[in-house]
Amino acid sequence: MQRAGYGLLLGLAAATLLMAGAARAQEVTVFAAASLQNALEDIARSTQKTTGRTLRFSFAASSALARQIEQGAPAAIFASADEQWMDYLAERKLIVPETRQSLLGNQLVLVVPASSSATVELKPNFDLAGLLGANGRWVTGDPANVPVGRYAQQALMTLGVWPLAQTRLARAENVRVALAFVERGEAAAGVVYGTDAAASQRVRVAGVFPADSHAPISYPFAIVARNDSPAAREVLRLLASAEAREIWRRHGFSTR
Repeated sequence: MQRAGYGLLLGLAAATLLMAGAARAQEVTVFAAASLQNALEDIARSTQKTTGRTLRFSFAASSALARQIEQGAPAAIFASADEQWMDYLAERKLIVPETRQSLLGNQLVLVVPASSSATVELKPNFDLAGLLGANGRWVTGDPANVPVGRYAQQALMTLGVWPLAQTRLARAENVRVALAFVERGEAAAGVVYGTDAAASQRVRVAGVFPADSHAPISYPFAIVARNDSPAAREVLRLLASAEAREIWRRHGFSTR
């Protein structure tokens, strides 16, 4: 009886391990730009209902995620907020080239706390100083490496206000951190994506940057080479599917 009981326990343990392994096989890890969070979480819920597959996410600045992937982080899919950080991984042969596809676009907007009544026509030499006041600061992702900050710097340079803007800039680690600064009233204004502004009830869009004032906002997706698998490719197909595109658009992204 003891041997039979021991055998049963071994059998149950083996079955548990197999089930755990199968569950892990159903999981796909996606490293994604912070601005994609709300939409991707919605897509993940829909995907799990229809396929049973679980998506795991790491959201941060594209720069931080690309460097983590370079250092061996276990991402199966990378979704960047600009082409440059995908190029960074491509140059190091860390993505599967034929899986790369630019799925989404976005707008660049100037936001202020919801309690502010400020509006700004974002034209050449607009009155940034008047918007910020004597001691106010504005916030965006660090232009040295965060995509939204790069787009913001390009736009403000095009509009001729970067010399002042750079002296009043608070640099955030990603776009959602920048948004939070404005939500809390710790910055008089911020430059974020239109989708981030739409996701918050504590900020208000004070102006939309002209599309030709900065490089097109583009979100490339690709499989990470060291973690290529049929499951990862299935998930990438799902992220580009008609059902996913409807969710992307619902969150304010343009689709391609």
